[in-house]
Amino acid sequence: MAKQRNSGASKPRRDKKGGPSTGGRRKPCLFCKDKVEQVDYKDIATLRKFISERGKIRSRRITGACRRHQNQVALAVKRSRELGLLPYVNESGKEERERTGGGRGRDREER
Repeated sequence: MAKQRNSGASKPRRDKKGGPSTGGRRKPCLFCKDKVEQVDYKDIATLRKFISERGKIRSRRITGACRRHQNQVALAVKRSRELGLLPYVNESGKEERERTGGGRGRDREER
């Protein structure tokens, strides 16, 4: 008589969340609340709210924008970057780092 393998049925399954419930309401869309039809690429003050300190476009989950307006924000940010109204990388991302060695030795003296 062959033994059957126990495929972990004795262990209870755990929920994947692993913490307190983060349920709740989403933030209302900033543009829908003000009844804005089209996001303007020249409105830099508003567009800066949708860009991180590194210069990346923030996601819908963080900004609370609806799908339609998030797509318009992305296009407006890209258009204003192209025209030079917004930087591709903010100043915090442009800082020169001190070289601490390593690499392929371009900074080393020849032997």
